[in-house]
Amino acid sequence: MRIRSLLTVSTVATAGAALLLTAAPQGLAAQPAAKTPVCKSKVLKLGAKQAKDARIVHISVKNTGTRACTIDRLPVVTFGDLDGAAQPVPSGESGPYKVGAGKTVYAAVRTIADLKDPQARRVGTITVSANPNLYGRTFTLKQLGASKKVKVWEPVTTWWKPSKAAADKALKKEVG
Repeated sequence: MRIRSLLTVSTVATAGAALLLTAAPQGLAAQPAAKTPVCKSKVLKLGAKQAKDARIVHISVKNTGTRACTIDRLPVVTFGDLDGAAQPVPSGESGPYKVGAGKTVYAAVRTIADLKDPQARRVGTITVSANPNLYGRTFTLKQLGASKKVKVWEPVTTWWKPSKAAADKALKKEVG
């Protein structure tokens, strides 16, 4: 009889503990990981340089903040006073792209397929933004390292990549 009463007390105690755990307030339950915040413009350092190939511009964004944050996975690149922006390759929808604290990400922009294209437009500035909801930074020819106006016709941009080499590889894969 004594053994049975110990088992009963143990069973009741275990069941009671389980009941208390299931009745615990939601605040004590395991919480999902916090969502990575959108980067504020003040922590983003934007860059742009024309490549040796005059058809290509390398762009970058560095998160100078102390915490990871997100930018849009599709860079926004516009050209002088022309309408429209470089189209992403591959095509896709906006979405978050996480950039670690102190990290830089890159994209490659092909401004024109054929430098001799008679339909080419010429611009003296390129504006880059890491998020369509943020103001970007405008780069002059001198800041781009370009000696002549940038030729533009049906421009395309890669998505953000972890390195310049990865951005170049993605551009080459998508547009040849």
